[in-house]
Amino acid sequence: QVQLVESGGGLVQAGGSLRLSCAFSGRAFGPYAMGWFRQAPGYEREFVAGISWSGGSTNVADSGKGRFTISRDNAKSTVYLEMNSLKPEDTAVYYCAADRYGSAGSSTRLYEYWGQGTQVTVST
Repeated sequence: QVQLVESGGGLVQAGGSLRLSCAFSGRAFGPYAMGWFRQAPGYEREFVAGISWSGGSTNVADSGKGRFTISRDNAKSTVYLEMNSLKPEDTAVYYCAADRYGSAGSSTRLYEYWGQGTQVTVST
């Protein structure tokens, strides 16, 4: 069974940076596309960024373009989300998700496995 564990969240001032990590275990990491999503209180879970199984293709939501970068280290079975120039509206619980043989799509329905989430809070 696939397990995903996020880390790296926390409290940061507006304009600051955070790097989230998601450790994948339980199966071979290689075939899985990975995604990052976030959910703020009262809002639906939304796509942040995705990366194909090879890392050759990435997809970043408009809200994060120019600020967020997704990457993966297949040797460490880990996916990262580098977030720069953070804004208060980036405050949310951030989740990573895995989609076997996927293509880093933006729909939550594509992803079979989810982590428990890590809180990111951006203060003014």
